Amino acid sequence: MLMSCQFRKARRVARSPRRARHEIDRNSPLPLYAQVRRGLEARLAGAEWRPGDRIPGEPELCKEYGVSRPVIRQALQELAMEGAIVRRKGLGTFVAEPKVVSRSLVHSLVGFYQDMEQRGLATETRVIEQTLLPAGEKIGARLRTDALTPVVKISRVRSVGGHPVVLVNSYLPYALCPSLIQADLRHQSLYAFLEQEYGLRIAAGRREIEAVLASDEEGRLLEVERGAPLLRLESVSFLEDGQPMEYFNGVFLSRFVVELGRQTNEDDAVPMRVGQS
Repeated sequence: MLMSCQFRKARRVARSPRRARHEIDRNSPLPLYAQVRRGLEARLAGAEWRPGDRIPGEPELCKEYGVSRPVIRQALQELAMEGAIVRRKGLGTFVAEPKVVSRSLVHSLVGFYQDMEQRGLATETRVIEQTLLPAGEKIGARLRTDALTPVVKISRVRSVGGHPVVLVNSYLPYALCPSLIQADLRHQSLYAFLEQEYGLRIAAGRREIEAVLASDEEGRLLEVERGAPLLRLESVSFLEDGQPMEYFNGVFLSRFVVELGRQTNEDDAVPMRVGQS
């Protein structure tokens, strides 16, 4: 699975030559926004802008290309959908960083934290919520328990390289792991904690992936615009005896491609099903 997830802080703003004008052929059958997009793609591929740079804003690009703001906006939106740039609310538009490789979220029990740690990537976890509540109908059904059964809910934002890439909500039966409600998960993996403290280890699971658009709350927490493309992953993980251990619901930045391949460590291989419910 591939994920692009690092963006440097605006250490410098990519500057274009002053009063520069880029060629737009108004007699071409190619729409203006497509011509702008092609020009921006060439600049992204060249040496003018580097990964992590903030590119010129819409007003400046309007002047450079001699087109209206809606034209520029459409070109930028398409580049953002492809993952070539990232539009960060209140900060500007940035050249996307190279992708970070991860195989863990679809077909391995190795969680995000361990996976990034094994690859030598700096990760940060911000715990937004860690509380005890009734499962409710949906979560109760996923965990095969009553709606009133107490579960531990943990909401976290996971960051790589100082930039948020994943927003996750995990729900676990309280009876399985009562001390989880007080556990400090800022610097350790949830799965490692469960195995060390309770001997709980995932044996199988079912995971579903779909493309979604960021809500206001998701955009705020992941520092992207509302409507930015994301991938939503829902998962139920099971213990060896078939008992559900965790219901997981998370959204990820969109430059996130599933990479399937043979596991090199049989202990890490977990049978997972990816598809629609």
